[in-house]
This record gives sequence, structure tokens and C-alpha cells, in this order.
Amino acid sequence: MTVQEKPNPVVSRMVDSFSEWLKHRRELREMREMDAVNFGRIASELRMSAGELEALVQKGPHAADELPRMLMALGIDEADLVRTEPLVLRDMERVCALCNHKRECDRDLAAGTAAAHYEEYCANAPTIDSLGLGQPSKQ
Repeated sequence: MTVQEKPNPVVSRMVDSFSEWLKHRRELREMREMDAVNFGRIASELRMSAGELEALVQKGPHAADELPRMLMALGIDEADLVRTEPLVLRDMERVCALCNHKRECDRDLAAGTAAAHYEEYCANAPTIDSLGLGQPSKQ
């Protein structure tokens, strides 16, 4: 009888990361192989420019991972937004994905200070505030 070894968690994470990277590279290649008319049509259906769509694809599938965490830090129910403001939420995801302040956001989310500081750097702050959603919760 052989003893089955548990996979090393670090190695597993590396393999998963590499797998995601390969998938992302395939998606980029497919996007580049698509003709401009079809790509423009897809962008239009998503209500964005072809340039925005290309930038989003290049950012990868985890580019807006901070948004659900930020919403939670602010005491905002994401499921409620999905029901009541789906287009607004989708736009917030786009804005988050294209954000240039990921380090600040990640730092504040990790420290539990995002609710106190998000308005200083978050491009979604005006949307959150206009919807009356920026009610910080205790973290």
C-alpha cells in the first residue's frame, strides 16, 4: 500500500496561477485574431468602445476583484445592486478593472481602512456616493 502525498499548497497555487496566465494569453490571442468589425460589434453590445474592451481583456479576469471587497467594506450588498442597478454595477466593475490605484485599494482593504479612505482614490466613489451607498460599516 502506498501513502498518497498531499499536494504542496504553494506548488498548487503556482500551477493554478500559471494555468490562469495561459488561459489569459489564449484569450488575448483570440482577441487579436478577431476582425475589427466583430470586435467593435461585441464592444458596442457591451456598451463600451473597442479600446476599452481591449484594455479590459488585457487586464485579465481578476482586474475587478477589489470591487466586491470594497462594497463589503462599505456595507453595500452586492446582490442587492445586481437586482436593483445591474448596469451601474457592471460599469463599476469596468471602472474598477481599469483603475490605477490598486495598491492603495488593496492596502486599505487589507488594513480594514478602506471605508475611511476610498473617496481619496476610488474612481467609483462618485457613483457610490450618488447612489447614497457610501455608508461605512464596521470592519
